[in-house]
Amino acid sequence: MKVLVANDDGIKSRGIYELVKALSAKADVYVVAPESQRSASGHGITIAKPIRVEKVEFDNARLAYQISGTPADCVKLGMEILSKENIKVDMVFTGINHGGNLGNDTLYSGTVSAALEGSICGVPSVAVSVCSHQAEYFDYACELAAECLEKAKGKLAPETVLNINVPNLPKDEIKGLRYASLGKVEYREFFDVEELESGKRQYLYGGEPIAVTGLPETTDVMSMQEGYATITPLHSDLTDYSLINEVRKWRIGE
Repeated sequence: MKVLVANDDGIKSRGIYELVKALSAKADVYVVAPESQRSASGHGITIAKPIRVEKVEFDNARLAYQISGTPADCVKLGMEILSKENIKVDMVFTGINHGGNLGNDTLYSGTVSAALEGSICGVPSVAVSVCSHQAEYFDYACELAAECLEKAKGKLAPETVLNINVPNLPKDEIKGLRYASLGKVEYREFFDVEELESGKRQYLYGGEPIAVTGLPETTDVMSMQEGYATITPLHSDLTDYSLINEVRKWRIGE
């Protein structure tokens, strides 16, 4: 079993080291990760400039590269690089992210987007996150990732990504695991504004999460607030099939 591991926090983050260590007990692990922090980069890929690639040492990995590109680049280019070494990737894992990737935040997430890139390339993929930017507890996230490596083999369709989110708590303080749908994350958002001497302004985005109410406990957002880890199957097809016939009735373009 050959596994490609990528992330968006950068190749020096603790989360990716913990994930590689856990998976390397069950598979040959290859790492391709950004050379620096690329959080919230979504599914962008680099098309207007070259991507720098450097081979590096990485504990418990068969091969490792740091690149100047995005998380999605790591998977797309990573599989190309590995194929030139006659290495066929069986699964892609991304993370472990420092910070949750729940609900609508999955649309911004470099971690989830890198996993989706794996699925676009025809490889079953898993994204893993610990829900704190000051993540300390990785054991349960690693355990779930390793179980997915074993149990999803041959069962997870390439077009589907498993999105794992785990509270930043010791395992014995986590209430359990729920198989959840996406919810809606809400923030108290703000932009800090700085006036520049040139007469221009620059803005720095920030936000604080707001406790969510009224969502079913079957959503990932509510489950996390209640102290549960979650697994959510995702796919890249954003079509709202229920509305196709309704929009057809609008007779746009006739």
